[in-house]
Amino acid sequence: MSTKRVQLKGITWNHSRGFTSVVATAQRFSELHPNVDITWEKRSLQAFADEPINELAKRYDLLIIDHPWAGFAGKNNVILPLDEYLPESFMDDLAENTVGRSHESYSSSGHQWALAVDAATPVASSRPDILADKGIDLPETYDDLLALAKKGLVIMPGIPQDTLMNFYMMCCTIGEDVCVSQDHVVSEAIGIKALQLLRALAVEMDPKIYDWNPIQVYEAMTLTDKYAYCPWAYGYTNYSRQGYARKLLHFHDMVDIKGFGKAITTLGGTGLAVSAEVKEIETVMKYVEYVGSEACQKTVFFDGGGQPGHRKAWIDAYTNNLTSNFFKNTLPGLDRAFLRPRYNGHIYFQDRAGAPIRDYLMHGGDEKVLLDQMNVLYKKSLDI
Repeated sequence: MSTKRVQLKGITWNHSRGFTSVVATAQRFSELHPNVDITWEKRSLQAFADEPINELAKRYDLLIIDHPWAGFAGKNNVILPLDEYLPESFMDDLAENTVGRSHESYSSSGHQWALAVDAATPVASSRPDILADKGIDLPETYDDLLALAKKGLVIMPGIPQDTLMNFYMMCCTIGEDVCVSQDHVVSEAIGIKALQLLRALAVEMDPKIYDWNPIQVYEAMTLTDKYAYCPWAYGYTNYSRQGYARKLLHFHDMVDIKGFGKAITTLGGTGLAVSAEVKEIETVMKYVEYVGSEACQKTVFFDGGGQPGHRKAWIDAYTNNLTSNFFKNTLPGLDRAFLRPRYNGHIYFQDRAGAPIRDYLMHGGDEKVLLDQMNVLYKKSLDI
């Protein structure tokens, strides 16, 4: 690597899991390479999901991205194909040690556009102290879940983005992946059943959930003693670590949905990408390789608050001992998670289809009309 002074700038999202984790890696990398300064900035979780990466790539060398952008990246070449710059043995290791389909989620058009340095899917969480005090067992089935919700003890994220992801989850679980057909998001029978199952649960919950993302759900579960269980929200290992929040959360696999098996949730996580306009390619790639490595993922990245994407970090005794077995307990859910569509126009659909589902969960309505509305958005997205 060059000895000249190198300054790199990255953009991530505003939570300890997304920010302090990469700041820790940047600090350690700079200690190992004193000529390199890496500065990370942060944006809101909603901006993370919404802001086009082509705009970010003009201002930042390093980007933490959401995997549905992979299709856009493959078509528009705004970030670099990492497989052309990183060692083949390293890329093979990441593919072999993927958590679920996380590694695959950042591939498109025959290239790898980001490294899955962070893995996540909606998982269940609980306040074990509240359940123990009330003599209540963890729910095992959807009916158990509904009974617990009727006691006012259950919440889940209700903003449009998470509502759409939960719709995907329910469709996949009861028998059909979404956005497979060119004609509709999902068949009418499956779509109606999925919506009705979500609505039956939603009506038992605090209306505040419709303004809450997963982080706000976990804050509500730990800052108050009102809520004992969340059936599905993108997992945040931070809340399973002693001292992070007022109360400790435990994380679990999901309930069985009406005999169809445990919920198949919608894969999330974040990827580390490199702008196509970066000047210091050799240095950037050394840093990317460092962050994605098994050693960093299990230690510096994790210790900084990160939620690793390397499988060996998920089965590691050290990471599990510090997180009440968050990783071991939720790994089965990650391994069966549904990989969202990543065609170029899916971001258009994803940004618009959640709001009408959220409105239905709040107020009810005609499921067929809602599905027709979603199909119009979907067909338009296929032409983008």
